[in-house]
Amino acid sequence: MNQLKMDIQQTISTLSGGGWSQRRIARELGIDRETVARYRRLARPVAEPKPAIPPTGSEPVEGPNPAIVAPPGPEVTPPPRHLPAEPPNPAISPAGSKPGRVSHCEPFESVIQAGLDAGLSAQRIYQDLVSEQQFAGSYDSVKRFVRQLGRAQPLPFRRMESEPGQEAQVDFGQGAWVVEDGRRRRPHVLRVVLSHSRKGYTEVFWRQTTENFIRGVESAFRHFGGVTRTLVIDNLRAAVKKVDWFEPELNPKVVSFCEHYGTVILPTKPAMPRHKGKVEAGVKYVQANGLAGKQFAGLGAQNVHLAHWEETVADTRIHGTTRQQVRTHFLTLEKSKLLPLPASLFPVFSEAPRKIHRDGYAEVDKAYYSVPPEYVRRNVWARWDAKMVRLFNDRMEVIAVHVRQEPGKFKTDPAHIHDHKRTLIERGAEWILDRCRLLGPGAGTWAETLYQQRGPESLRVLQGLLALAEKHPAPQLDQACQLALTHGAGHLRDLRELLARPVAQEQFAFIETHPLIRDLKAYDNLVPVCFSPAPQSNPNPQIDYL
Repeated sequence: MNQLKMDIQQTISTLSGGGWSQRRIARELGIDRETVARYRRLARPVAEPKPAIPPTGSEPVEGPNPAIVAPPGPEVTPPPRHLPAEPPNPAISPAGSKPGRVSHCEPFESVIQAGLDAGLSAQRIYQDLVSEQQFAGSYDSVKRFVRQLGRAQPLPFRRMESEPGQEAQVDFGQGAWVVEDGRRRRPHVLRVVLSHSRKGYTEVFWRQTTENFIRGVESAFRHFGGVTRTLVIDNLRAAVKKVDWFEPELNPKVVSFCEHYGTVILPTKPAMPRHKGKVEAGVKYVQANGLAGKQFAGLGAQNVHLAHWEETVADTRIHGTTRQQVRTHFLTLEKSKLLPLPASLFPVFSEAPRKIHRDGYAEVDKAYYSVPPEYVRRNVWARWDAKMVRLFNDRMEVIAVHVRQEPGKFKTDPAHIHDHKRTLIERGAEWILDRCRLLGPGAGTWAETLYQQRGPESLRVLQGLLALAEKHPAPQLDQACQLALTHGAGHLRDLRELLARPVAQEQFAFIETHPLIRDLKAYDNLVPVCFSPAPQSNPNPQIDYL
């Protein structure tokens, strides 16, 4: 146990003599109440027998004082029963004034408040006071003064009232006991309250699922005869996937429900139940007035009871805040301000996340549905009903829509097949004909003629024509197609035979002059010689015979 300083001991003794309570002394000095009580006991005079020779005030009393019993623990020096004559403590109010403690920090209140507004800690404020303001007080005094400044009167809550038809609040609570087949269970009660008129709707469910939340709110809209523009809910898992005050992530099914009814869900701030105080009070009202002390044979029986109670009790009461009958207030002011109901109920469907297989299909209820190739091995959101299957990306954008298939069946959208995985026939007749036209006019005409004669059957032959283009030059293939047209050959084997024939040698252009070619005039003298009888002797030795 720590030993207090002498000035603190004196302060406790003085304040006790001034009529201060133990609690007040402990709060002002920043010490424990038990410590204050212990030192008050030590300083309290105890009746003892008067000595034969009374000692003077200056004479010390020898030996321990039997009236003072030391507490267990380390030795503590008891404070004197009489304060010595010394200057008054400035922290203590003078005698005759209202008892109270004057802090050394009061002259610096504006400086301390400015530091608090700037986000400074008490320690930093103390350091600045010492260095800049020549502050003579202690750090504890600054800390206590900061704490006192923080005890300002809290601001009152602001009541938020809604315009007619603007808002409904939704929340779950515990329902009454249900006994079925000897089993005792307690369901969940869903309460929907219109914020303006306090008109309510109540229904019990076994579980707080997304489907039950949607069905309960939908039934409430049908009961009211219209839709509010906003729905204020708690951050219940049935509706909110990720809690975030600024941008909460809602369940995709709940988002679709809101789009269907033209409303908006507004989750409250986490750990702020007063943001939906009307439905909080509404749930307690149902539990205390409609269900207290009751037990039902089934879930349906409890819902029947709640419907009757809502009509005969809850709607007929005079609400404590509005001071009006709930039913009259609703019918006269709010019902006409509700948004109209859609023509159909929100469709019943199932949904779940799915991972796309390596083959580009998502499995939904044991059937398989194609998606665009860029979603292979990625997660998507699947939503299906009795007729259709819809697949969404992570932004809830539709990426595929299919007719529902039987288990074990595959449903493929041709647009979901990658170009590298498509056969030529799957690309269509016009695409194949365009590729054939690129080979040359002869190949294009041959392909068109074949397609006109044989129809879709010719697509396989045209696929073979494009395969020949990978082995033979386009001009050679085009020439073969022209020859096939000339002879009426309409089979792929005819083209193969034409392409297998040896290619004619290239014809050189005729040239009249060349260094190696003699002029024709040089052969004029040879003509008569070659075709005349052979001479007996050479009459002209000048002629050069070749």
